[in-house]
Amino acid sequence: MPRLAGKTAIVTGASSGMGRATAELFAAEGAQVALTDVDAGKGAAAAAEIGAAARFWPVDVRDEGSIERAYGEIVAYFGKLDVLVNCAGVIGVDKPTHEVTEAEWDQLFAVDVKGVFFSTKHAVPHLIANGGGSIVNYSSIYGLVGNDEFTPYHVAKGAVTMQTKQDAAMYGKYDIRVNSVHPSTVLTPLVEGIAAAYEGGLPAYERMMTANQSLRRLGRPVDVAYAVLYLASDEASWVTGVNLPVDGGYTAR
Repeated sequence: MPRLAGKTAIVTGASSGMGRATAELFAAEGAQVALTDVDAGKGAAAAAEIGAAARFWPVDVRDEGSIERAYGEIVAYFGKLDVLVNCAGVIGVDKPTHEVTEAEWDQLFAVDVKGVFFSTKHAVPHLIANGGGSIVNYSSIYGLVGNDEFTPYHVAKGAVTMQTKQDAAMYGKYDIRVNSVHPSTVLTPLVEGIAAAYEGGLPAYERMMTANQSLRRLGRPVDVAYAVLYLASDEASWVTGVNLPVDGGYTAR
């Protein structure tokens, strides 16, 4: 039996990369999937390519009203909500704390932190009405460890890591499970473009980026999507509050 048979899921940031891979895998495993994204063209195309199990709603996660309206429409259309996957995110500026402007900080936090907050806020009532469900937040290894780049992104993903634990503690009484996944570098379209421009191309970029990993290859979107699938499924019915690295062993070293 498909692992998500009979379930309805919302995936934010689903037009490309890990969000799209998650939506594709969920549909293949029997779920009805609502794809949401700020890029309406790519989002609608992704839903069309996935097929009858998928439908697209335009959502800007920075806009609480946009989320509230879309989630109400999604539940009215599919009849319920079982799973929320918060994948929408941006990486922001590569600056240390003393060089980041207030505008740069706010732009990143509006998506990566407030977006998760708004999305969770307006999904939870539907999950409670459903008798429970699963929320999976996309964080990052940079929400677990520090280094010398992308300071605002680290702090934002740290907030997502903590919101995961807090919401797991808060909503367990409603049989709502909340977990997060923490990828290292994954070959999304954005990373593929960066790798192509790197001196020596993808092979050199991969060697450099995986030097601190146990498994010396970059991740693929589906590698992370399978972890999300497990956390969303009933196989993980006693798993909540977990911050799961999916990182080739980066945080093990």
